[in-house]
Amino acid sequence: LVFLLHAFRRFPGCGNIVTFSQFLFIAMEGFIFEANFGRKKPAIPIRYYFIMVAMFFTVSVVNNYALNLNIAMPLHMIFRSGSLIASMALGIIILKKRYSISKYTSIALVSLGIFTCTFMSAKQVASESSLNEEDGLQVFLWWLLGIAALTFALLMSARMGIFQEMLYKQFGKHSKEALFYNHALPLPGFLLLAPNIYHHALLFSQSEPFQVPVIGLTLPIMWFYLFMNVITQY
Repeated sequence: LVFLLHAFRRFPGCGNIVTFSQFLFIAMEGFIFEANFGRKKPAIPIRYYFIMVAMFFTVSVVNNYALNLNIAMPLHMIFRSGSLIASMALGIIILKKRYSISKYTSIALVSLGIFTCTFMSAKQVASESSLNEEDGLQVFLWWLLGIAALTFALLMSARMGIFQEMLYKQFGKHSKEALFYNHALPLPGFLLLAPNIYHHALLFSQSEPFQVPVIGLTLPIMWFYLFMNVITQY
């Protein structure tokens, strides 16, 4: 997380290259150790993975793009922690689940915390943009769009979890296999984001050199941050 914060502090729009790097690393690892270089047949039919992948790719891209819509990183992190709320809500609606009073109370407290942070962030955006009324309105509208994007991603992520749960009930739990296909199948979709990824790759290459401890290798510091983020997130 520390490396991710450093990356976004330097280049706020670098979400696509960060996501692509994570997907590529996990797909390569899964292709070798889970899929046995493509020789192992998936336990869950591949058509279900395409549905899951569409949701997973959408969630990842929308979450990262929200950082370009005046959403601060702390609010982004806190908002994404509301996945339990979305999962419970969709569980009640789709799966007709019922929960204990203690769980409802816990979710209510988490919801209150997220609402408070969102409200304070709105006040901060409004105060920072109050000097120019016209620009201020535009900034606030972009912030609202960012909140809408985070909400959409949160609900989509919860829906994906329910879909995955239903697949596991039908075919058995294959979490490593799902991890591989959820990261490998979306890779062609990053071609749509290639100009942005290439642009940030050039910016990363122009960052100041950094000598990696222990091994003594020197490389641009942004590439070091990216590599360390991929390793620690995995």
